[in-house]
Amino acid sequence: MGKLLIAISIIIITVIIFLLLNKLYIRFSNPFLLPILTTTILIVCILSVFNISYDTYMIGGEWINQLLGPAVVALAFPLYKQWRMLKDHIFVILGGVFLGVLAGMVSGLLFSKLAGVAEETAVSILPKSLTTPVAVQISEELGGVPALTAIFVMIAGLTGAILGPLILNLFHITNPVSKGIALGSASHAIGTSKAFEFGELTFSMSSISMTLSAVFGSIVGPIIMNLLIN
Repeated sequence: MGKLLIAISIIIITVIIFLLLNKLYIRFSNPFLLPILTTTILIVCILSVFNISYDTYMIGGEWINQLLGPAVVALAFPLYKQWRMLKDHIFVILGGVFLGVLAGMVSGLLFSKLAGVAEETAVSILPKSLTTPVAVQISEELGGVPALTAIFVMIAGLTGAILGPLILNLFHITNPVSKGIALGSASHAIGTSKAFEFGELTFSMSSISMTLSAVFGSIVGPIIMNLLIN
């Protein structure tokens, strides 16, 4: 009964914080007020101030995690509505996502080598642009540290969601297909949530790009590591 009350309290508090900060984001439209970023920071502050452990928070947080499955399945609906558009741009999508995955992995490894980080850390950075479950699995199989990879995935997602639209504007990229491919292949689910603000077509392209990135990343990740590290 005690754990149930804790779980319900944590879920309610998390949802209220997210809704309030989402209103703040809508009001000011500042990329640094992205709800997933500000909510995470505020919850970490609350846990630290009240000395609440991560395990205690996850009594309720685990329930929220369980909702990710249905949320991912819900992505299929806009994909279905844009099916004809997807077929018309199939080669552009496949080529764009593949190059996006390749650029993300190679640049991550090269910058890691230039910075002189340990090989284990470099391998952990390799799948940073993929969705978390796939990235952690690839990292573990290649000899990386899954916990580090989860952090790099979060950083890649937030960076893409915050700076991605600014970069797209800088290079005058306005095509919704191109914007969706860029956000989905570079910043996985967090980038896809940002793509929702640009319309249904961009959101659909970002969703399918995120999925294809996981497939391509699983194939080319070991090859890139063998070529650039071993």
